[in-house]
Amino acid sequence: MSWLLPLLIATPAAGALILAFWPRNRADRDAPMAGLVVSAVAFGLSVVVALASGTEAGFQLEQERVWIEPLDVSWHVGIDGISSPLVLLTTLLGALCMASLLRGGGPRCGGERALVAMLLLLETGVIGTFLALDLVLFFVFFELVLVPMWFVIAWWGDPHDEPGRRRAASVFLLLTVIGSAVMLAGFLLVYGYAGTFDVVELAERGGEGIPATAQVVAALAIGLGLAVKTPMWPLHIWLPDAHAKAPTVGSVLLAGVLLKMGTYGLVRVWLPVVPDGARDVAPYLAVFAVIGIVYGALACLAQTDLKRLVAYSSVGHMGFILLGISTLTPAGINGALFANIAHGVITGLLFFLAGALKDRYETAEMAMLGRGLYGRSPRLAGVLAVAAVASLGLPGLAGFWGEMLTLLAAFDPIAELPRATYLVCMAVAGVGAVLTAVYFVAVLRQVCQGEPAPSGASSTAAAPSVASVVSAEATRYELVVWAPLVVLTVLFGLAPGLLLGVIDPSVVAMFGGGA
Repeated sequence: MSWLLPLLIATPAAGALILAFWPRNRADRDAPMAGLVVSAVAFGLSVVVALASGTEAGFQLEQERVWIEPLDVSWHVGIDGISSPLVLLTTLLGALCMASLLRGGGPRCGGERALVAMLLLLETGVIGTFLALDLVLFFVFFELVLVPMWFVIAWWGDPHDEPGRRRAASVFLLLTVIGSAVMLAGFLLVYGYAGTFDVVELAERGGEGIPATAQVVAALAIGLGLAVKTPMWPLHIWLPDAHAKAPTVGSVLLAGVLLKMGTYGLVRVWLPVVPDGARDVAPYLAVFAVIGIVYGALACLAQTDLKRLVAYSSVGHMGFILLGISTLTPAGINGALFANIAHGVITGLLFFLAGALKDRYETAEMAMLGRGLYGRSPRLAGVLAVAAVASLGLPGLAGFWGEMLTLLAAFDPIAELPRATYLVCMAVAGVGAVLTAVYFVAVLRQVCQGEPAPSGASSTAAAPSVASVVSAEATRYELVVWAPLVVLTVLFGLAPGLLLGVIDPSVVAMFGGGA
């Protein structure tokens, strides 16, 4: 069964290659359907892989082959309870994005074949990152996503601001490449002392053979590279513009899975490979995490553009995930991994909704969207309300459990960490959680409640009036596309054990203890 993982990685890559040779006279017309078929196959394979790997601790379906013998680099892939939910999330969001493109949910500038191919190539890189068990292989897949995402933002982003979308794409590429170069330096330092790039072997050694100083330097280098992709404050500066200028499908995948590559790398590589260095750096990670939580919330309160608001909210939510990881406890890591999936589901849904509103009104400025969305488009507003209250952490929905576990873990980090620092971080993070509720309630009040603006009240040269789109309700097709994310938001909120039951055995095996 070890052939399943290479097949899963190869499926979207093969789809992108086929589209490159698709007859030009049919390419753009058939590309969304072809992309949907390929993504659906990839999702089906990911379900088979998840079922085959089960919930047992340790890596399943491993495949290891020598790849570059002189450099001691192997093709080593495997899956466990830490990576399995992320692979499922990646293939699910990929399929939903393709379904969205099929019914006009994509950019209006043509070139659907190239866009679908880039999305499939991006999906390949993300899946490979979550399955790689060799540091060099991890780095290759980690970098593979950068170029397709640059094209998605720069070529198919905001049609009203070509210079802005290209600038946003270039800043994203530049900062993430610099971060990746620093991360690679950390990998090479580890190899210099350990003599291997194999993640499993390095984790079993637990830093043995790597001096304490080298571990701290490697932890800083690897952590900084991963923090850029997460993104951690103050390395987040590429994120708001990238989201604001990206097409809807680009924002969904960027928030839903690309950010998770950074936090996943912290759990898969940073913690087990250089544990002593990670322990020394962890308190600083906690401080930067809670600054990001409060900063993200305050930035959201100042936003007038819905897509930028959701983008800044990601800075805060990822801060909770980083705080959980920094506690170095099984409870904190479980909470971080749960929040990883919850954020991907909820924020992916929010970006689908923000994109739907922007398509209808040709703007994401909340003042131009008018008021009274509950009355004008009750189904669209209803789904937006569910996503918003889930994102603010309402109990009974998926956004609650991960953040609660991280706060509990911050109350009791491992003994080697300064507890007073973490108690302060927990209190500050709690303030951030309150501010999160404030800005999402403000969004619902401004956009959904009240009486609709009178005809022409929000009309500008770039945006139609509210009256001109008064009947722009969510279609049945859109509701079907969004439904899996709504269902998962409710399901994981009511039955968090379904997800924690998959994650916890692998966390216990790697870090000891229980949730």
